[in-house]
Amino acid sequence: MKVYISADIEGITGLVSWSQCSRPDGKSFDYLFARRMMTHDVNAAIRGVREAGATEVVVKDSHGNSKNVLIEDLEPGTQLVSGHGSGTDGMMMGLDETFDAALLVGYHGMAGTHAGIMEHTISGGVHRMWVNGVLTGEMGLSAGVAGRFGVPLVMVSSDEAGCAEASELVPGIATAITKYGFGRFMGRLLHPSETGPAIEYAAKQAIEKLGSVQPKVYAEPTHIKIEFNRSEMADMCAKLITVSHVDAYTVEGSYSNYIDAHKAVWNLLTLSGAGVDAQW
Repeated sequence: MKVYISADIEGITGLVSWSQCSRPDGKSFDYLFARRMMTHDVNAAIRGVREAGATEVVVKDSHGNSKNVLIEDLEPGTQLVSGHGSGTDGMMMGLDETFDAALLVGYHGMAGTHAGIMEHTISGGVHRMWVNGVLTGEMGLSAGVAGRFGVPLVMVSSDEAGCAEASELVPGIATAITKYGFGRFMGRLLHPSETGPAIEYAAKQAIEKLGSVQPKVYAEPTHIKIEFNRSEMADMCAKLITVSHVDAYTVEGSYSNYIDAHKAVWNLLTLSGAGVDAQW
């Protein structure tokens, strides 16, 4: 049995701010701690799926530059997809129809989630995003990629708000709560001695109940709409021939299939950064 795990960092045990987990620079004084905790949570999920019969596990490092997970500390025999810049499936790169299940470890609530720790959608520039008219975050995007390959998303670990989002997105999904948010950069954190077993148990249960959760499949053609925080971001994105303005902050586009729509989302988010640079 093949299992795919996509790991982000904001929903990981013990983390509440960008200064801990953004990237290896002088502003992220706790980054080494964040890497250890990310590896801790991923390992718990690996142990869980293996207890339930997984024979091959592939982990996708999906935060920032995607070089966060400490491979030397991963459970032996695990394969890691690391690095950034190529590929077209975003946080689900390396997934295909040969996998039996997908899990999301350390994900977070979408932009605007009340009491969601470090809530956002890919970029701090996104205010809201919709797929086929439904508000969607990173969990929804990743679930859609898995679903397009016929792979069910069966488990998510996150803060309380993120787990609630996952349960609404995929009925019957297993969840493991790592912390409870008071706001974007404050929360009540569970000890690693609690979160590890909770993630392991949820992952094991998810695989044991495989078949009870259906793949998340978006209707096609697929429509996307993104509302940015700044109009110059939308202006830059509207230069693409597949994209049009809705208003000063918002762009939209329709695509023949979900994979192309998902690819467009990531291209638009990359392009939006060039819009900010235009001010100089």
